[in-house]
Amino acid sequence: MTRQKEKYRQFRKWQRQPYQVAPLSEEMHECDTCGTVFEGNYCPRCGQSAMIGRYSFKRAFLLFLDVWGMGNRGMFRSIRDLLLRPGYMIRDYLGGMQMAYFPPFKMFFLFFALLFLVDTGLNIKGINRMVNNEEQVQVFANEVTSKIITQDDRTETQGTKTTVETDRKDIAKTENDNKSKQVDDEVARIGRKLKAWSDNNVSFMNLILVLLYAWPLWLLIRHCPTIPDLRLSECIVAMVYISNMLCIYSLIPSFLCFSLKAETIYGILTLLLVIIPIKQLSGYSYWDTIWRLLVAIIPFIFLLLFLLAIGCAVVFIYAYFKFI
Repeated sequence: MTRQKEKYRQFRKWQRQPYQVAPLSEEMHECDTCGTVFEGNYCPRCGQSAMIGRYSFKRAFLLFLDVWGMGNRGMFRSIRDLLLRPGYMIRDYLGGMQMAYFPPFKMFFLFFALLFLVDTGLNIKGINRMVNNEEQVQVFANEVTSKIITQDDRTETQGTKTTVETDRKDIAKTENDNKSKQVDDEVARIGRKLKAWSDNNVSFMNLILVLLYAWPLWLLIRHCPTIPDLRLSECIVAMVYISNMLCIYSLIPSFLCFSLKAETIYGILTLLLVIIPIKQLSGYSYWDTIWRLLVAIIPFIFLLLFLLAIGCAVVFIYAYFKFI
């Protein structure tokens, strides 16, 4: 037990320790590219590393990853630290240690692109999980709809003949209203286009949600113990890094092809991990961190509903004036 506590103590010490840059090499090197003789790790003239050697499988793999912007050590270090010390890593990055870690927004779009590839077939079963999940949701919706329709049919059979005839007249009147039907069709068409666009731009939609949530959260942690003058822009960067952390965890059920129910439970449990980086970043206690995260959800939901209401109003107004 004592040995376990010592290991945990060393791990906690490592978590809080900022990244240590390797010391400069004192050996003299001659650059293979420009022929400059220099002392250190990189050529001061062209920037080539002093460790360039013959090609190996490892180097070829890193060059392949470099095509996607993932071949430098900063990416792998960022992934490791996002999993093991996310809040401390974000604090180091905001403190100026930016060359040690992969840029947050670039990582954001790369990870969501990777998640899209995994969901569309790059998984252990080679299936399109997005289509499968949508079909499962549609089946569930059809079952619920059929139950509601069955209950409505039972209620209607208990009505009088006069009520049925009145309803038929109302339906006939509605069907004859061509303008109303055209507006409804146009709204439905725009809704389908917006849904298709959002499905194809998941990363952009998630970025909007991150920006909406960062503002109320920043109001609650802008005077935190570790960064008393935290800026909104810094809070946004922190939330983008936290989204990257959640995306890394989301790759597990996507790659292993969890069922929709299991993935939903996993996603809810994963959201609880947001507490850890915010606590490490801000320096608050767990309780102070949790209540701030919960309170920030309230204005976030109001902002989201407000934007949705504006969007729906714009769509209806456009569809209405189009057929005047």
